[in-house]
Amino acid sequence: MIHSADIREWRNRSVVDPKGHKIGVLEAVYVDTTTDEPAMATVRTGLPTRHKLAFVPLEEATLGPDYVKVSYTKALVKKAPSVGMDDILPAESEEAIFQHYDMPYQAGAGGERQLARR
Repeated sequence: MIHSADIREWRNRSVVDPKGHKIGVLEAVYVDTTTDEPAMATVRTGLPTRHKLAFVPLEEATLGPDYVKVSYTKALVKKAPSVGMDDILPAESEEAIFQHYDMPYQAGAGGERQLARR
């Protein structure tokens, strides 16, 4: 498992899929609010004039010398829910990210968000 302290060092590093295809650049890490462990990352993708931040789960992610390898294909990540470079993730959009990756989503008992940016 990758811990919060470790993954912060990888901001602006390449994110690659299981076959080593570059998806984009790691922009930010989102932790699970119940465990405070890294759960998702945003990956800067797109053309230089049209960047967006796509979400990708960090489960089973591995660190290389200059990259983070995720367990999802480039095509799947590129189709994932995204936000603009200066936008934040709206609470009502969280569940769509989990659904995209066929992952269970559970908001907190009081409706708290499952993800928090670190």
